[in-house]
Amino acid sequence: MTATREELLAGELVVHGRVVDSSNVALLVEVCEAGEEPTVDANGTVHPRSGGAPTRWAIYKPVRGERPLWDFPDGTRAGREVATALVAEAMGYAVVPPTVLRDGPLGVGSVQAWVGDPFAAVEPDELPVRVVRRGRVPHGWLTVIDGELGDGTPVVVAHEDRADLRSVAVLDAVLNNSDRKGSHLVRDAAGELRGFDHGLTFHAEPKLRTVLWGWAGQPLGAEDLAAVAGLAERCATQGDSLVDELLGLLPAGDVDALRQRVERLARAGVHPLPGRGWPSVPWPAI
Repeated sequence: MTATREELLAGELVVHGRVVDSSNVALLVEVCEAGEEPTVDANGTVHPRSGGAPTRWAIYKPVRGERPLWDFPDGTRAGREVATALVAEAMGYAVVPPTVLRDGPLGVGSVQAWVGDPFAAVEPDELPVRVVRRGRVPHGWLTVIDGELGDGTPVVVAHEDRADLRSVAVLDAVLNNSDRKGSHLVRDAAGELRGFDHGLTFHAEPKLRTVLWGWAGQPLGAEDLAAVAGLAERCATQGDSLVDELLGLLPAGDVDALRQRVERLARAGVHPLPGRGWPSVPWPAI
């Protein structure tokens, strides 16, 4: 069961392990209500919860576990994760799972609901962004970049051409997302698109780095353009509740840069093109 924002804020966070391939400390936690026993014991054995209630899983990223970066202020990535969820919700995009900022076992950090089973493997051929052999791109998909494997096999990075994924490309342009890897996007059991790892967002300088370039230079769809215009109006409204929340999570200069970026995107009405002077695709891409 996907935890709600209220459950993430109120529940006890029980740590079960660390995501070892994360560059920062990211902990798998179980969100338990008062008096509720965890479903996994100290030996890692999963036990059925009484009454058959499903387990609520989340990822907890404590501020103290953030690796310093030269271009992002220390201690701000947890706030950027939460700000991303707020902006996505304000635009009507359900791609980002519920995310909150709260105290936890290792101090204040972001806590984001885990959608699905954290112990189930995600197959590469099920992802909406994939590395495929050149000439074998699925029908209707969009190619982003060419490359080759270590043995010289030619490959390409390609992604689906679907409306929900296109909206994520718009969201990334709004966020100034500097780290949209293909593996940061999955589809849940119902086929709904989910995105995570938004700690490198909202920088005041242009830093868009993504694998979702398939629509670069094309006009925004009507619904996406309306979402951008609506956000631009809110960002320009003094005292708007969204702006107030963002100012509590981000440096003031980043919030002002968001307002300017959204206004430009609304006026242009097109997907941005890769910029110069900054890598346009993250490494690794997937």
